[in-house]
Amino acid sequence: MCFHDTKDYFIEPTASCGLTKVVSNHLDNYREAQCESDVEKLQSKKEGRKSRYLDFERRKKLPDPVEKEKGVSLWYLIKDNVGKDLTRVCLPVYFNEPLSSLQKCCEDMEYSFLLDKAYEYGRVGNSLQRVLNVAAFAVSGYASSEGRHCKPFNPLLGETYEADYPEKGIRFFSEKVSHHPTLIACHCEGRGWKFWGDSNIRTKFWGQSIQLDPVGVLTLEFDDGEIFQWSKVTTSIYNLILGKVYCGHHGTMHIRGNRQYSCKLKFKEQSILDRNPRQVHGYVEDVIGKKAATVFGKWDDGMYYVNNDGNGKPKDCTPSDASLLWKRSKPSPNLTRYNLTSFAITLNELTRGLQEKLPPTDSRLRPDQRHLENGEYEKANTEKQRLERRQRMSRKLQENGWKPRWFQREGDDGPFRYVGGYWEARDQGKWNGCPNIFGEFNEDLVDPVEVSLS
Repeated sequence: MCFHDTKDYFIEPTASCGLTKVVSNHLDNYREAQCESDVEKLQSKKEGRKSRYLDFERRKKLPDPVEKEKGVSLWYLIKDNVGKDLTRVCLPVYFNEPLSSLQKCCEDMEYSFLLDKAYEYGRVGNSLQRVLNVAAFAVSGYASSEGRHCKPFNPLLGETYEADYPEKGIRFFSEKVSHHPTLIACHCEGRGWKFWGDSNIRTKFWGQSIQLDPVGVLTLEFDDGEIFQWSKVTTSIYNLILGKVYCGHHGTMHIRGNRQYSCKLKFKEQSILDRNPRQVHGYVEDVIGKKAATVFGKWDDGMYYVNNDGNGKPKDCTPSDASLLWKRSKPSPNLTRYNLTSFAITLNELTRGLQEKLPPTDSRLRPDQRHLENGEYEKANTEKQRLERRQRMSRKLQENGWKPRWFQREGDDGPFRYVGGYWEARDQGKWNGCPNIFGEFNEDLVDPVEVSLS
């Protein structure tokens, strides 16, 4: 069990790059990151949320596979698609991981306790610590990508996913709101904050690598009205054909606030000879452009900061000179070829009594994904092909005026916003307008346009 002194949360230490070594409690900060669930339980208890405690243990590992995997040549499958958008290329189920893109969005909430801290800092007037924790949260979402080389399932039009984590104090919901272009919208409620956005991934295959360019804006709003917005950076996966496969994130992330501070982070692109890869560095600036803090670290390890004296540069900073913002949790002790984190392992779990509460559109009920999780590869591939045929209806449905059930677009080309009602419908067990999208269908009614589900 972790215990923390309130003053450690809200007293802002001072430091200068390369000049003053911060006297801070790094051990407490590290323990805070490693046992966040215990901290969250303490917070829930203090706030009278005993009714939100879980009465079960979330799973620690995936089911043991029923079948032995078959080797498949990726180059043989995609060699004719160099320079094309791979979201249009149909791949066997062996190249998927047992999660949908809707669930993948929820992985960004693994370190949501950083937003809880940001909210509390803002409540006591510490705006700098608020933006620093928001920046750490924006980076932390990339940590789960290390060693993850399989692609998530592309959801069907109208497919949804819910994640209720009372022990983390969050409720997350996402829906596929458009088929062409593929758009996923999400909404999450936490302790004193709301997070939402929609996203589309544009992909290009370059022979030895795949480039993933996110399109969309993420918005974080605290209950006191402060708002931060940012977009994700480019992700590339290298050495697809020869060498050890690895991924990298590169580009500039602007976290724009509507009040006192904003933050600019640069994700350094990794080179072949890079001895210190995966670096992230940047600054917090006030409204007149004055640097208030330097932020640096690695997206797969942790983030640090030092208060800025105006002369500090990220390359001059080391963790020993700085204060810890976020530290990546330890890897799951039950790794598979998917390299899912401990949090990701729980995302597709059907906990006791959950299936009866879910709408028929939830990703957990998707048969090909469930078979893959169970290691039933032949059944998974058969079901994936069936759902691909079913997906051919999506373009026609969209052309005929199909609209999302839980999100609505602002204007003609604006973002999608959650319209509400999902959790109320769940409580009542009323899923009107939620069709059984994973069920059987009459193929004679399908327009013969090939729209693959990759």
